[in-house]
Amino acid sequence: MSSQSDVIKPARLAGQGPIFLVGMGHGATHWVAATFYILLPFINRDLGFSYAQAGLLVSIFHIASVGANFGSGPLVDVTGRRVLFQILALTLGGGALMAFAAGAGFMWLAAMVVLIGATNNLWHPAAISYLSSRYPKNRGYALSIHALGANLGDAVAPLAAGLLLVFMPWQGTAAVNSLPVFLVAAALFLLWRGDRADATNGKPGMGLGDYFAGMGRLLRDRAVLGLCLMAGLRTTAQNGLLMFLPLYLVDVLKADPLETGSVMMAMQVGGILAVVIAGAWSDRIGRRPIVLAGLGASTVTIIGLTLLGGGPFYVAGVALLGFVLFAVRPVVHSWMMDLTPEEMGGSATSLMFGAQAGLSAIVPVAGGIVADIWGLPSVFYLLAALMLLANMTAILLPGKTSPAS
Repeated sequence: MSSQSDVIKPARLAGQGPIFLVGMGHGATHWVAATFYILLPFINRDLGFSYAQAGLLVSIFHIASVGANFGSGPLVDVTGRRVLFQILALTLGGGALMAFAAGAGFMWLAAMVVLIGATNNLWHPAAISYLSSRYPKNRGYALSIHALGANLGDAVAPLAAGLLLVFMPWQGTAAVNSLPVFLVAAALFLLWRGDRADATNGKPGMGLGDYFAGMGRLLRDRAVLGLCLMAGLRTTAQNGLLMFLPLYLVDVLKADPLETGSVMMAMQVGGILAVVIAGAWSDRIGRRPIVLAGLGASTVTIIGLTLLGGGPFYVAGVALLGFVLFAVRPVVHSWMMDLTPEEMGGSATSLMFGAQAGLSAIVPVAGGIVADIWGLPSVFYLLAALMLLANMTAILLPGKTSPAS
């Protein structure tokens, strides 16, 4: 591995092309999921679903993520084909989103949501382990650009979908919004068509015996398991916000599609401002202080939003929530890679994202039932409680910083 890959000079972009391209790919996977979330209130209204049914669709998304996640991590580590799995993830997600236009029943939508959920976590083990291995001395920075791509996808997709919904039904919006995903997949394929075997920087994949031995060590590591639990609680609250905030905007605050997309974009813009600062700073001062600050501030901000009744202050509050919430994401990913041997990066990522997806599958239905009984504002207290539990878990994490052995 070259020194150019090892050490990134802030004033130089040479050698950073893979970082930004993988970041674009990550943005495309989040573009798919964000489009689904912004379409959900209008699917709900058009097809007459209850909040619990809408929550079931989102739970299906996360359950599918769990299945794909635990399969993709071992495949990435054993085969070493990290770039190939990134391309497959984008192609699958774009195709599923486009296929929304072909049907309007619950079962068809559920089947496509399964594919979108698989896309979401097929991507992460390949991409995060790729960047972590290629840029080990600037891991926080590299993964912050990866997270920045996610925030950009999450920010622009709702606005684009909201604008399209003004002129066409949700089915057409889904089809049109799938097109950028295929463009990014093509860019990954064209730029890496002569370099696909270099997914692990020239290193071969690992044998099955070595893989299972390494996985056993990970599963016995308290720091790794604790970090998985903390990440799962944080992401569950985050995904609850992505589902219930658009429903709250449309059904309680009576926002139109463009206003809804704009508010969701504001949350992601807050994250865009935070992720690179947080990721690079964590390379200097450590992961724990930034994680604790972000989780604590997120808890307070979620509660504060329930006291605001719309308008500019509400938008500002959502943007602040995005700033503190998404700042944590690349730092958590970097923390996991700090604890993990390089050859097990894909599986460690699978373990973390599996915990996230598994816990996230519970909240959409539970939150939907809470909303049906007590109203949508009550759901946000549930999400704040989850974020508080994540903060308490982070406090109790061991101070270990070296890879599992």
